[in-house]
Amino acid sequence: MQVPDGLLYTQDHEWLRVEGDEAVVGITEYAATELGDIVFVEMPAVGARFEPAQSFGVIESVKTASDLYAPAAGEIVAVNDALHDKPELVNSDPYGDGWMIRIKLATGAGGTDGLMDAAAYKALIEAA
Repeated sequence: MQVPDGLLYTQDHEWLRVEGDEAVVGITEYAATELGDIVFVEMPAVGARFEPAQSFGVIESVKTASDLYAPAAGEIVAVNDALHDKPELVNSDPYGDGWMIRIKLATGAGGTDGLMDAAAYKALIEAA
């Protein structure tokens, strides 16, 4: 199971890649595998604001539907429109073409406090 270094992870299996004052968000390979074949991803509108752990969308698979949670506070500046037509990108490339949202990180909101590095996330999923 791939858990790339350089990303931050939530206990809800989202990942966050910080790029300056913005961050890219998606779900982990572990989450995508557990969900099974992804058939639909509902994402927020550009400009929407979220607090950490607030639901920003829904992901549906052939097995179930699950909420997606913001790993950090911020404003949506982009969504991956390719997922509307090809939600399976989340399964095939969760850390690349299967990204979901890009956020402008809020300042003074705790930033990425409470998120795990790759080693801590690997320990979490190995214990599951």
